[in-house]
Amino acid sequence: MTDQSAAQGLLDFVRACPSMFHTAAAISRRLDEAGFTYLPEGEAWRMEPGGRYYTSRNNSSVIALKVGADLDSYHFQLAAAHGDSPCFKVKAVPELAGPGEYLRLDVEAYGGMIDHTWLDRPLGVAGRALVREGDRVESCLFATDRDVAIIPSVAIHLNREGGRNPELNRVVDLCALFSAGDFGEGAFDQMVADELGVEPGQVLARDAFLCNRQEPVAWGGAAGAPEFVSAPKLDDLGCAYVALEAFLSAENPHDVGVYACFDNEEVGSNTKQGAMSTFLHDVLARANAALGKTPEDYLRAVAGSLLVSCDNAHACHPNHAEKHDEANRCWLNRGLVIKEAANQHYCTDAFSRAALVAVLQDAGVPFQTFANRSDMAGGGTLGNLSNTQVSLHGVDVGLPQLAMHSSFETAGARDVSLGIAALKAFYARDLRITGADSVTLA
Repeated sequence: MTDQSAAQGLLDFVRACPSMFHTAAAISRRLDEAGFTYLPEGEAWRMEPGGRYYTSRNNSSVIALKVGADLDSYHFQLAAAHGDSPCFKVKAVPELAGPGEYLRLDVEAYGGMIDHTWLDRPLGVAGRALVREGDRVESCLFATDRDVAIIPSVAIHLNREGGRNPELNRVVDLCALFSAGDFGEGAFDQMVADELGVEPGQVLARDAFLCNRQEPVAWGGAAGAPEFVSAPKLDDLGCAYVALEAFLSAENPHDVGVYACFDNEEVGSNTKQGAMSTFLHDVLARANAALGKTPEDYLRAVAGSLLVSCDNAHACHPNHAEKHDEANRCWLNRGLVIKEAANQHYCTDAFSRAALVAVLQDAGVPFQTFANRSDMAGGGTLGNLSNTQVSLHGVDVGLPQLAMHSSFETAGARDVSLGIAALKAFYARDLRITGADSVTLA
């Protein structure tokens, strides 16, 4: 895969994922196309060596498994990302009337976005709805193919003191304008029903989110060799995409390769489908049983397993290098970033770092190091959270990017292919772990 085709593949993936539910659906389609068998959580599982399987929870988290044909080194090699991104969720009663004939959408923040980046951008709406047909209630995806709302900023003439550095109140300043008078009460629910081809009374509930429909782009650099990609939701669709492509393209007959894309990382992961839920544990334990293994076999396999937690990293900012650690900073287009923090907000330690570094060195794939400035707390990710349910060695990595949690983010175009190459090398290598004493690269 060339740098250009990898970058274009990521942009196509972003287009298909206006909500976390669409992300799970896009991943599931890709797995179906690759010949994976879907195993619903509510049915009995049958698995065999050499098989390819996946399951989902809440239609917003997906876990897939590639079972080695030999399994002579029975353990799991996992990469996990998340499919949700900071945005605004429309409340159950969606509309605010006035002032005048205006109709606004009543929204609340999902995750920690950079609020001002959502101002003055035409926005669509996407998510899932629960639709009743007779005695059956069914989950359906929807996404507007046009922009339907905007969050207008206040003109500088009316806000001279705060206009250049706005302090936004999410109740006052961040309600989305939906109509100037053409629509009345009930118009939002009618719009969702129209998108689904049903009557409004059939839509019993919905999870609806404002989404930035700005076209993802590859840009800069020489003709045919862009330096940058910019798009909504690069955190964490960038890692969700590269981990999936690596997972599908790698072959390893010795272990069980696992790909996970969790929902709700941006709001703490402590949901039934988040990284802190039982989802990963349930899937691995059920796979163990379906392969005819014992509970003892499962515990031994987990002890010899390694998780690569994939969530984007902060590239050094071109205008604010002072925000970054002097020695442990990363850059666009220089490869996957290994992240570490003494407070364990990242799950990397010396053992897990060494195991991954050895793989990348042997594969000749470049990598970088990131740590926060010592006077900045930084963020966390899903690696240490998932370890509360499945305790195993873990290393945190990510693609370097700028403007994390903006409504439109920027990353390096070449880092997409470099990220795929790094994670493919991880999936393809048979890692034989003994406690925290040694790892042999077979």
